[in-house]
Amino acid sequence: MKRYELTEAQWARIALLLPGKAGDPGRTGSDNRLFVNGCLWISRSGAHWCDLPERYTRWKTVHRRFSRWCHAGVWERVFDTLTADRDKQYLMIDSTIVRAHQQAATGKGGSKDQALGRSRGGLTAKIHMLADTLGRPLRFRITSGQASDVTAAPDLLECQKAEAVLADKAYDSNGLRGRIAAMKAEAVIPSKRNRKTFIPHDTAIYKHRNRIERCFSRLKHFRRFATRYDRRTAHFTGFVHIAAAMIWLP
Repeated sequence: MKRYELTEAQWARIALLLPGKAGDPGRTGSDNRLFVNGCLWISRSGAHWCDLPERYTRWKTVHRRFSRWCHAGVWERVFDTLTADRDKQYLMIDSTIVRAHQQAATGKGGSKDQALGRSRGGLTAKIHMLADTLGRPLRFRITSGQASDVTAAPDLLECQKAEAVLADKAYDSNGLRGRIAAMKAEAVIPSKRNRKTFIPHDTAIYKHRNRIERCFSRLKHFRRFATRYDRRTAHFTGFVHIAAAMIWLP
């Protein structure tokens, strides 16, 4: 097994979740494992697709298939299946800003930029994440870098259940607190300084929030997560789900 590639145990967990198996509708993939390992190599190394080692076959073939899987939602479905065994006691929300590489900013402007925006860090995107009690990723939303943290929170919490929702003070809004109350969960969110009436929170439970920050640190070992090289949001989201799936594969 070479660097960045799946172990036998990891491959056994996802092999049946992938399209292109014998008996599946459509074209049968020649070697799903080789293809996934090639995508992992790109994700971890951050290299250009044209630098993909020849052992993974032609880079254009791998890139074309990766793109098809992104648009078909394959990477997200595999990730969602892996997260079924989640710890439901707490939910945590946070976000991180990633710089956009110059190759992500190519092409036409306007709506063609796809979730890219200007913030203090320059041209950036923002990854919003929902995590479970152990700090493992459950759901993602990608927005432009200048978007407010709290804007993606209701979507992340849709159809979720937990005893408490943990977030930092950037998420202190009456609307989000009402959304959490509707879930019959406790909002463990510090109050902002400008809040007229201070709302106390459980400081003991809040200490667990560092787990989602540590998860972001692990995810940023994947260079295609830590920096946005992809102009298309669908491709960038595909790499986000690949990195997140590896957190769930011991």
